[in-house]
Amino acid sequence: MTEQYVLDLHEVDDSQVGAVGGKGANLGRLACIGGLSVPAGFCVTTNAFRRVMAQAPSIDDRIDRLSRLEADDREAIRVLSAEIRRTIEEIPVPGDLAAQITGAFVRSGEHAAYAVRSSATAEDLPTASFAGQQDTYLNVVGPTAILRHVSRCWASLFTERAVTYRAHNGIDHRAVHMAVVVQQMVFPRASGILFTADPMTGDRRVATVDAGFGLGEALVSGLVNPDVFKVRDDEVVAESIATKRLAVEALPGGGTEEVAIDPRRQGQPALTNAQVLRLVRLGRRIEAHFGRPQDIEWCLVGDDFRIVQSRPITTLYPVPERDDEENHVYVSVGHQQMMTDAMKPLGLSMWRLTAMVPMHVAGGRLFVDITPHLASPASRAGMLEMVGRSDPLTKDALETVLDRGDFIPSLPDTGPGGPPARGVRAPIETDPAIVTGLIERSQASIAALRHDIRTKTGPALFDFLLEAFEEHKRVLGDPLNLQVIMAGMEATWWLNDKLYEWLGEKNAADTLTLSAPGNITSEMGLELLDVADVIRPFPQVIDFLRVAEDEGFPDGLAKVTGGAEARDAIEGYLDRYGMRCVGEIDITRPRWRERPTSLIPVILDNVRNFEPGAAGRRFEQGRQKAQKKEQDVLARLRALPDGERKADEAKGMIDRVRTFIGYREYPKYDIVSRYFIYKQALSEEAERLVRAGVLAGKEDVFYLTFQEFHEVARSNRVDDRLIRQREEAFRSYRALTPPRVLTSDGECVTGAYRRDDVPAGALVGLPVSTGTVEGRARVVLDIAEAELEAGDILVTAHTDPSWSPLFVAIAGLVTEVGGLMTHGAVIAREYGLPAVVGVEHATRLIRDGQRIRLHGTDGYIEIL
Repeated sequence: MTEQYVLDLHEVDDSQVGAVGGKGANLGRLACIGGLSVPAGFCVTTNAFRRVMAQAPSIDDRIDRLSRLEADDREAIRVLSAEIRRTIEEIPVPGDLAAQITGAFVRSGEHAAYAVRSSATAEDLPTASFAGQQDTYLNVVGPTAILRHVSRCWASLFTERAVTYRAHNGIDHRAVHMAVVVQQMVFPRASGILFTADPMTGDRRVATVDAGFGLGEALVSGLVNPDVFKVRDDEVVAESIATKRLAVEALPGGGTEEVAIDPRRQGQPALTNAQVLRLVRLGRRIEAHFGRPQDIEWCLVGDDFRIVQSRPITTLYPVPERDDEENHVYVSVGHQQMMTDAMKPLGLSMWRLTAMVPMHVAGGRLFVDITPHLASPASRAGMLEMVGRSDPLTKDALETVLDRGDFIPSLPDTGPGGPPARGVRAPIETDPAIVTGLIERSQASIAALRHDIRTKTGPALFDFLLEAFEEHKRVLGDPLNLQVIMAGMEATWWLNDKLYEWLGEKNAADTLTLSAPGNITSEMGLELLDVADVIRPFPQVIDFLRVAEDEGFPDGLAKVTGGAEARDAIEGYLDRYGMRCVGEIDITRPRWRERPTSLIPVILDNVRNFEPGAAGRRFEQGRQKAQKKEQDVLARLRALPDGERKADEAKGMIDRVRTFIGYREYPKYDIVSRYFIYKQALSEEAERLVRAGVLAGKEDVFYLTFQEFHEVARSNRVDDRLIRQREEAFRSYRALTPPRVLTSDGECVTGAYRRDDVPAGALVGLPVSTGTVEGRARVVLDIAEAELEAGDILVTAHTDPSWSPLFVAIAGLVTEVGGLMTHGAVIAREYGLPAVVGVEHATRLIRDGQRIRLHGTDGYIEIL
């Protein structure tokens, strides 16, 4: 039986992506929607592509070489991909395959012109569009030309842009195959793109239509600016009519040309409002058919819309699932936790099971629904006040939603609610023994967990963990725990407010909190300086560490002079802090104890940049500076009218902040300590399942929720396909930027700093630690690649406690994410580092190595 290499569009459905590619499968589904006009055509399947590729064995070797190249090696990719394309284009199409293509061409209309379009198997899919990566050829006329352009489409799988895109996204070049769509040309008077959700804001209720005259290539290539229409609830709510001087038109003998538009037509809209609304209604039908927002290519022929493509909009941020049709407003958890990276399913479910409030998942991130707090006027004010203190951008985004007036209904007040209002003091005595007692109770609870979990395995382990999660929440939710945290924060706010009011001094608490006792995160950074002190006298240890790549390197240290002392110092540090890591709220991230090599660059930087005893000197200098500031503030207050009362109140708040502010970091330490115990037990369970042949690898469980992992342990069965789907989804989520505020309509609301007190061109953020400093900007996205010199200013996307060891070596801090009381801000103040956080796009706007001036008191950065 002759193999079928060609399928009519009406024979294709979405189960045949492997045969006809993403574009072909989508067109097949479109062709089946009643009442929709889709130009006729056929698909040349991926089997035809494989057969042609097999005729040139030399391609295999070149693809192997291509796979070994780095994604950033542009010149090597350009040369090698061009060789592969030339080879493919020169392969003659086998006679029987050419006959099938020609036969389909005759059946579809041999006198028609055609569009010949690439359709890769990893194209136009829900998680990756690959838009524009392969080639399309318009107005192809005659069988010889069609065969030649089919070969060109096969070759376009190896365009430089397609190869680079796959390399950046971790997709194997051999895993993608090329089909070709051959579709009758239409010659429209207008064409363009319809997005059934707003591609800029993500709002699923707003459709956007881009329109121009002639073929759509004029818009796709950027030759002209389109007319833009926005439609909400079957009404055009905004329109922008461009001056369209050029169009792309078809030539009679094949191909296309650019033509000038009559000046009298250039300013006319390409579509009437009635046509726009009719097009959007068609788009909503297509969206409903595919079950997700679509990017739709359309042509207007006469007064009839022809649909020539539809693909998912893969750049939209997903919307949390909900069980009603009401409006909801979600706030990002990651922006509060200083970890906005995507999390794997096990990490998401573990955080939800141990969190104090219900959480929602979208795009691999966690969100809290704060709609009830915003609907009640009483709780709204407190919520906005609390959010504004932490992150003004989030507050502004919430106010943007509230100002619309119709998104969140205002409910009658039922009494006080929401976060505490500004200036309310937690009713607690200033006594260091309170903090000591809380820490001792935490350590006893963790010791009991470590002891009791040792004997648990299989389903019994998961039952035990569910009980352990309740203890986890009980410790964190202890009213005294929350009172102590609030006492330190409230005292900080009081001091900043009152000392500004009475003395005109901005952010005075930043100095008054220097070297506050008991801050586990700042101690973590200083203790790594002590590790460097042990290592510094031994050159052989330093040389050993410079080349160490094996995670078991501490054991190998014993072979070199000083190695035993170095090993003991590193092991002691890991005993206390080995549960920490970058992105530590995600239990699936490798901990320092699991990957101790991640600490080596920081240790070596400390050896190079500091003298012995730096940790103790650093702490003492901060303590003395805070003490001197306290004396200065109190003396100046006493000189004011009613000065004794003001000084007494300030002294009480200074004592309170120094007693309690260090504890602000301890609950997170408690959480990650428990998380590492949970992870060790779950890893052993995963290894048991690997040995039993249930799992292919122990990290497969990272793509299961806790509940699904429990079921696998009970049944000894796993859905491998689900794990692969979750891996693919996680890869796509990593490319998304999570919003601070997300609505149930899918709108990503971006706040703004409403400030006019900064120099032109300055980058604005939130001031969290006072002082002004100039220095070299070091843009660091991965802590393991940080190479810092004394005096550098660290610029990064976000920091969590694991970044604190870097803070001892820098002169200032800039982050894209953060608030007044997030970890990076707290530790910056502890170390006396000027810091500005919440600087949108800082890692792109500031180049590594640039000289910058950081204004930590006023909250902006100048690029010098």
